[in-house]
Amino acid sequence: MEKIHTLISERLTCLEGAYAPNTLRSYMADLSSFVDWCEANSMTPLPLTEVALVAYTRAHMDFLKISTLRRRLVALRRVNRLMGFQDVPYSNELFLEMRRAGRMQLSAPRQARGINRPLLLRMINAQPPTPLGKRNRALLSLGYDFLARRSELAALQPGDIQFTKDGALRGIIRRSKMDQFGSGRLVYGSTRSAKLLRAWLRHVPQDIDWIFCPMPHGVCENRPLSGRSISNILKLAVVRTKGERPREHEVSGHSLRVGAAQDLLIDGHDIGAIMRAGGWKDLRVASHYLRLAEHNIWKGVT
Repeated sequence: MEKIHTLISERLTCLEGAYAPNTLRSYMADLSSFVDWCEANSMTPLPLTEVALVAYTRAHMDFLKISTLRRRLVALRRVNRLMGFQDVPYSNELFLEMRRAGRMQLSAPRQARGINRPLLLRMINAQPPTPLGKRNRALLSLGYDFLARRSELAALQPGDIQFTKDGALRGIIRRSKMDQFGSGRLVYGSTRSAKLLRAWLRHVPQDIDWIFCPMPHGVCENRPLSGRSISNILKLAVVRTKGERPREHEVSGHSLRVGAAQDLLIDGHDIGAIMRAGGWKDLRVASHYLRLAEHNIWKGVT
């Protein structure tokens, strides 16, 4: 099977540039897991067969989430096609196995706790009065206003932001998870974000290409923050706040995006406006973000 692992790795290398690095890493991990399982069960991994896919699904439905199973099946079939093999149809037997797997897992998918506006303001106010604190305040505020993913925040450059005459700002997210070809998404920020960003940018040297850069020993480095660093900033900011707050493990890099979407719903914005603000193209995905919003539609009704 070592030869197959090498073949897969070489083939995926040819796809660099056409697919996002995270997508290729995910494909490699899913293919490696499938190849190892096939070896342990005396089955041929490639080209894919309906028998192997059904058996793999049946063997993993007890301990893999249904979302993980779906992702792996999509990845396996896609890479199978990319390697020049004939596609394996989504047969009735495979459909039934996936139905069984879904009915076995009755718990709802976990979602990161949303950082809503009141908590956001407490997190911002809890930052220290240092250059690092100024960076984190701007990052928190802009991430919320832009409904930004970690990668989108990390990729922001000074040329992507324009301060407007009304004291607010506008920006463009040039590339995202759902915009691999860089069409761009226009976003807007509040006067709060504009003030915090101006305060932070006064500390950033002009030769730094990124708005949010690492600061080891208090010195800006000319590279973007990593996604992990942004997640850690969010978690630490939550820990710093006093009063009621989510637990650290409930917060992720998506929490700002989730909380902002929920607040827009509570503020009375329609789903079209929310999808446009967050860059969602699929109504089901946007609705998933809103499902835990504490939005009492009967408030004020007697």
